[in-house]
Amino acid sequence: MRLLIITQKIDRADPVLGFVHRWVEEFSKHLKSVVIVCLQKGDYDLPGNVSVLSLGKEKWKNKLKYIFLLFYFSIRYFNRYDAVLVHMNQEYVLAAGWLWKLLGKRIYMWRNHFAGGISTDLAAIFCTKVFCTSRYSYTAKYRNTMFMPVGVDTATFRPDPAVAPVPSSILSLGRIAPSKNLDCLVGALALLKAKGVKFTADIYGNPPADGEMYAESLKKQVVEAKLAGQVKFYKGVPNRETVKVYSAHHIFVNLSPNGMYDKTIFEAMACGCFVFASNDDLRVILDDALMFRYNDPADLAEKITKLLALTDVERTKKAANIAGLVQTHSLTRLADELTRAIQG
Repeated sequence: MRLLIITQKIDRADPVLGFVHRWVEEFSKHLKSVVIVCLQKGDYDLPGNVSVLSLGKEKWKNKLKYIFLLFYFSIRYFNRYDAVLVHMNQEYVLAAGWLWKLLGKRIYMWRNHFAGGISTDLAAIFCTKVFCTSRYSYTAKYRNTMFMPVGVDTATFRPDPAVAPVPSSILSLGRIAPSKNLDCLVGALALLKAKGVKFTADIYGNPPADGEMYAESLKKQVVEAKLAGQVKFYKGVPNRETVKVYSAHHIFVNLSPNGMYDKTIFEAMACGCFVFASNDDLRVILDDALMFRYNDPADLAEKITKLLALTDVERTKKAANIAGLVQTHSLTRLADELTRAIQG
């Protein structure tokens, strides 16, 4: 099986999309060859059966040129792929789906997000199958949708023996954007402080190009709540370097809504963190004590307070159970199921 993968970025140093590099490595073990067409490329080191082509965002900003190159690569390399997998961006299916159909190629789309609309529905019509991980993803409703594991590299994401977690430390890691509801986390931290609960909190991540105002508002919220001595902000780090960050913390908080089954949740679990989340997908696997009401700072603060009150023995036992949940969402399992679905 030969596969053309369309994705945003191939760059193992990227804080948000660096995981795609590792995914391609694993997928390539199941495929004869892989051609990657990415919007932007950076640092990569992939197996010999993988070719990387860029639409050129690292050089220029020209959407018409991106579309032209997408068409050109699709035609120029049509003898080197049997099917197309579009990762996240439905726009590529809408732009070139007709061409891939004309060339006799099967089309698959990976899209996992609560948002969607007519353009998503139109893109799905072109697809043999649509893949997602969340029951609450917009794409979960299609008859041709298949649910997939999240895809965590469990060989990499595990507790770092050289890093000891800081007692009562809280972590948020990911994009700093309104959809991540980090203002809810800061509100919960303010309530913990008011209760006299001892803690430290680190927020890792970069805002998107249009998200600087939100990031600044969070920092202002921290100052106004007199949390500046306990809450620190850090820039995003490459995905492969986050193991040390996870391992240095006791608690990981994810505040995303249903339909955003963030991979960071499972990475944190694999590294031994207690994960607090409000995503209903997790209610079937996580202890109720680790689930809080969506966008409810008071409930989150109460749940964290109860966890911090546990003895070391109780916390160690609970952490071991959490780490074991990750195996069903491993990258090896995802690569096997996804490539079988495409080849089938």
